[in-house]
Amino acid sequence: MAAVTYTKLDWKAEADIQRLPDGTFQGVVLLTRMGSPSEDNAPQMVNGVSETPEEALEEAKALAHRLLADVGGV
Repeated sequence: MAAVTYTKLDWKAEADIQRLPDGTFQGVVLLTRMGSPSEDNAPQMVNGVSETPEEALEEAKALAHRLLADVGGV
């Protein structure tokens, strides 16, 4: 389950985090089109890693907003 979900038009961005083996965290976003058959969309990873889950989630939320800004032509 995603930590935060944003929507725009018929798109949904789910922002979450993952803990890496070295104990750091990385933000992850899954962008999907609502109402479409489930596709195997690869998650988008935040470019950097964070020391805390809170920082990683903030980075994931920022990425989700950027991805949604690029879809839908709005």
